[in-house]
Amino acid sequence: MRKIYSYILFLSITFLSSCSLETESYTQLNMDNFYTKDLAFTALTGCYDGLQVLGGFGFPLVSEIMSDDCFGGAGAADGYGIQAIDEFNKDRSPSDTDLFNDNWKTYYKAIYRCNVFLLKMQDADWGEDEALRKTYVSEAKFIRAYLYFDMVRMWGNIPLVLEPSPDNIPQANPDDVYTAIANDLLYATENLPSTAYNSVDNGRVTVWAAKSLLARVYLYYTGYYGKTDLVGLVTKAQALQHLEDVITSSGHGLVNDFSTLWPAASVGSYAGEDNKEVVFSIKYTYTSDYNGNSDGNPWMVMFGMREFSYVPYGFGWGVTVNSKLWNAYSANDTRRVATMIGVEEEGIPFDKLNSQREYTGYYNKKYSPMSELDGNGNVVSVVDGFGGTNFQIGQFQDYTVMRYADVLLMAAELGSANAQTYFDQVRQRAYKANFVSMPVNQANIMKERHLEFALEGIRYWDLLRQGVSVAAAEIAETRTILSGGVSETKTITAAKIEAAKGLSQIPNSQITLTGGVLKQNAGW
Repeated sequence: MRKIYSYILFLSITFLSSCSLETESYTQLNMDNFYTKDLAFTALTGCYDGLQVLGGFGFPLVSEIMSDDCFGGAGAADGYGIQAIDEFNKDRSPSDTDLFNDNWKTYYKAIYRCNVFLLKMQDADWGEDEALRKTYVSEAKFIRAYLYFDMVRMWGNIPLVLEPSPDNIPQANPDDVYTAIANDLLYATENLPSTAYNSVDNGRVTVWAAKSLLARVYLYYTGYYGKTDLVGLVTKAQALQHLEDVITSSGHGLVNDFSTLWPAASVGSYAGEDNKEVVFSIKYTYTSDYNGNSDGNPWMVMFGMREFSYVPYGFGWGVTVNSKLWNAYSANDTRRVATMIGVEEEGIPFDKLNSQREYTGYYNKKYSPMSELDGNGNVVSVVDGFGGTNFQIGQFQDYTVMRYADVLLMAAELGSANAQTYFDQVRQRAYKANFVSMPVNQANIMKERHLEFALEGIRYWDLLRQGVSVAAAEIAETRTILSGGVSETKTITAAKIEAAKGLSQIPNSQITLTGGVLKQNAGW
């Protein structure tokens, strides 16, 4: 069953004033009576909703555009802001100085919700239910850690706010941000119950999600910053042990058929949003409207074929997939056709070349909007079939943050005694009867991660944690490509990526609002 998170705005809590200090409202919620044991879950739901409403260029979308697997694409008549992101080149669209302003604002709004919740939970009277209080606190800490991990990877230099504050806070040393992330996740690993994943409500944080995310943070931090441990708080051995715990005790496992993980790749055989491979996901639903109810997936429509529907694929705005990715798979790898829409390979009569910029013939199948035939044989958005407002705001496929396959490959990378077994499990599913074993080593693991997690918002960070120069060399490309039906030269230079250290533009509006306390990242 889809778990719909209510859209809760903390700003909607009524703050009451009175000439009498003894006056207390018993009918309206305020900051004094909202954060109680009885209402704690409602407040926690607001923290989860902070994940759901993250706006602007969604993190998974941006992660793919910056990687070597996608081009910015979009419309031939659109501005070039998305190309500026893709090419790490502010000169592509000099007027776009606020590319990520919506992202920045929604991240800090979400963090504010978590901070208020955590502050208020310190004083709430829980009586004999202290374990439940710790569970709720752990979930909020996980969400805050998740948000900061997104932000510190994107921008590198961000204000660290761990309590509600009106102060103009300067950017923190990234080590301080990672310390906060590690502490939050460690708390969650120590205080969430060690119950099987399927005994927890769909979409809720589990101890297994906390352990898995902690290992991902460890691998990224130690790789990108060239360190041997996670800010002195988590060693390699400890990160591995957390993953071994997930493998041994969580109940998670691989689904039998890779394609069934993705709705558009498995029409009629989808494994479901709460299948055993999903360690953590961000939940969405189709109930969004234009009156402030934002429950849909805000970025998935960008991956759809440009202005074109072909059952089961839906209308979208045309972020394109690099043809190099198709060629990276062998013909025996079942993941290729489950990962990408191949226009020519599938005989799709795509006729929007004049509308599509940076056309490659390939699109993201894992996160493609979907279409179906209505009762009159017309192609319509699946969103319409559920009564959603429209395809643009009503996409409702969950974003799978962490899969069990990732747990297996991270454990192999960290040197598990079972590394070859874990590595083979992932590859056996991909190749089925055509499986041939290969030795487990760093190069092969990174190659496998590319093929397994392509177009899921992971590839760019896997490149970057191998070194900025490694990522830049892999992403850099000059090629002839069709834009608006006309050939043009597309150039992504390694020098631009290295100058920015792989980081993104900090919104100029935020720099201005702080009176210059915030500083722009190099290269932007």
